[in-house]
Amino acid sequence: MKKPIGTTARTGETCPESGVWKVVGTPTTTAPIAKSNRMPPYSGKAVTWQLTSYA
Repeated sequence: MKKPIGTTARTGETCPESGVWKVVGTPTTTAPIAKSNRMPPYSGKAVTWQLTSYA
């Protein structure tokens, strides 16, 4: 069962779904992240990532 688009995960958590993830807030970026990888920091900070599309 896929996690819904819009699912969020914080830096350091395990990625719940493979896909393209976007940083919530500014500055923002997108990154492809695979399921079970650790969610990365952005610009050296812990951030919240939001799933925008499936891999």
